[in-house]
Amino acid sequence: MCLAIPMQVIETREFSARCEAKGIEREVSLFMLQHETVVTGDFVMVHLGYATQKVSAEDAAQAWALYDQMLAADPR
Repeated sequence: MCLAIPMQVIETREFSARCEAKGIEREVSLFMLQHETVVTGDFVMVHLGYATQKVSAEDAAQAWALYDQMLAADPR
């Protein structure tokens, strides 16, 4: 199963962005979103270092709520 992680854009440069989620920052490729304008403050879904789509802040929060529930249910 593959998961994309919602992250907030904190800085953009041509085809890349610095993104943050839960205190973790990553360099993310925006190459797959060439047809969209991505600006600081936007939320994107990130899979394997690539932003695959823009999402609303509400959708990002809902995804994290679901991920948090899955992590809380993990018996490890």
